[in-house]
Amino acid sequence: MKTSSNLSARTMASVAMLSAVSFVLMLLNFSVPFMPGFIKLDVSELPALIGAYALGPVAGVLVCLVKNLLHLFVTSTGGVGEVSNFLLGAVFVSIAGVLYKRSKNRRGAFLGAVAGAVSMAVVSVFTNYYVVYPVYTAFMPMEGIIAAYNAIYSGIDNLWQALLIFNMPFTFVKGMLCTAITFIVYKKISPILKGK
Repeated sequence: MKTSSNLSARTMASVAMLSAVSFVLMLLNFSVPFMPGFIKLDVSELPALIGAYALGPVAGVLVCLVKNLLHLFVTSTGGVGEVSNFLLGAVFVSIAGVLYKRSKNRRGAFLGAVAGAVSMAVVSVFTNYYVVYPVYTAFMPMEGIIAAYNAIYSGIDNLWQALLIFNMPFTFVKGMLCTAITFIVYKKISPILKGK
C-alpha cells in the first residue's frame, strides 16, 4: 500500500479476505474461568493485526470495521457490542501498525503490539463504563453485573473496580494472545497478502 488513502485492488481484496476470517473468529468465542460468563474471549483481532503489519494501519482498521458490520447481522447486543469491539480493535491495530511502519522489524512489531494492547486495555475501561454496561443494564441490572464479578472476587464493590481488576487485564491478554499467534503465522501469510 503506497499511501493510506490509495488502497489498491489487491489491498481491498486482502482486507475483504481478512475481514471474513476475522468475522468467523469472532463467532468462535468462549468463556474463560476467571471472568463472568457474559464476557467471551475471541481472537478476531488477529487478522486485523496481520493486515495492519502487512498492508498498513488503515487496512487493519478496515478489517475491524468490516468484521463488526458483518457481525451486526447476528448481534445479540443491539450493536453496542460491535461499536465497542470496533473501537477497541481499531485502537489496538492502528497503534501497532503505525509503530511497526516506523520500525519494520520484529522488535518494532512487538513494541507496537504491546503499545496497542496497553492502549486497548485502557480504552476498554472507559468504553465499557460509559457505553457498553449502561446499555447492558437494559438486560441485566447493575447489581447483577457487579454480583457476577463479586462471585469471582469478593472485593468488587463497583463497576470501576470490576473493569480495572478484570476487564483491563483481560483485554490486554487478549491483545497479546493475538500478537503471539501473529508472530507464529505472519511470515507465511504476509507474502500472500502483499502479492510477493
